[in-house]
Amino acid sequence: MSNIFSSSIGKKLIMSISGLFLVVFLLLHVSINFTAIISEKAYMAACNFMDTNILIQIMVPVLAAGFAIHIIYSLIITMKNLRARPVSYAVGNEAKASSWASRNMFVLGLIVFGFLALHLTHFWAKMQLQHFIGGHPEEAYKLVKELFGTWYYAAVYVVWVGALYFHLSHGFWSAFQTLGTNNSKWLPRLQCIAKVYAVIVALGFVSIPVYFLMGLDPLFP
Repeated sequence: MSNIFSSSIGKKLIMSISGLFLVVFLLLHVSINFTAIISEKAYMAACNFMDTNILIQIMVPVLAAGFAIHIIYSLIITMKNLRARPVSYAVGNEAKASSWASRNMFVLGLIVFGFLALHLTHFWAKMQLQHFIGGHPEEAYKLVKELFGTWYYAAVYVVWVGALYFHLSHGFWSAFQTLGTNNSKWLPRLQCIAKVYAVIVALGFVSIPVYFLMGLDPLFP
């Protein structure tokens, strides 16, 4: 069992499994966020569900652990790869055979993590966290409308979505490859699914700041 945590293959497996767990979370998160465009009532109902559902409350620390595990193991693997990196000629050949996203997964991950930390201070800390510390949560829809209606926050958010898109478009199918789905039949299919998934998630996230920046009202006021 200890080999799972210490071997290179074990570390990649753990990072892949935790990554796929976060893939599911992102799809759920973008679906909930998108309700802000549909109507204020729908978004507030979604937020209330997140605040009061016992399963969601249990999943919060599990989700935090998933992020922590994914980040820690990505750091470990990246540092190990840097120490073992071959001469520049070999790196050049590797670069020609790999995609831009695959060569910059760590940097993309740092951008995603950096904005996630910023995002948590603006939303989670002002809403969900207040329930745990006995504070006064801010009105969720008002907070979303104010932040995403601010051009600089929306601009940073769009940059985050761009980094997230490239991170997901490679990480999604790469995780399955690590788990053993590496044949010529399924790998191209997974790469296609990864791009479709990444596009759906990216468009879903980016539509929210664009919508509020344009000053549009919800689809169903």
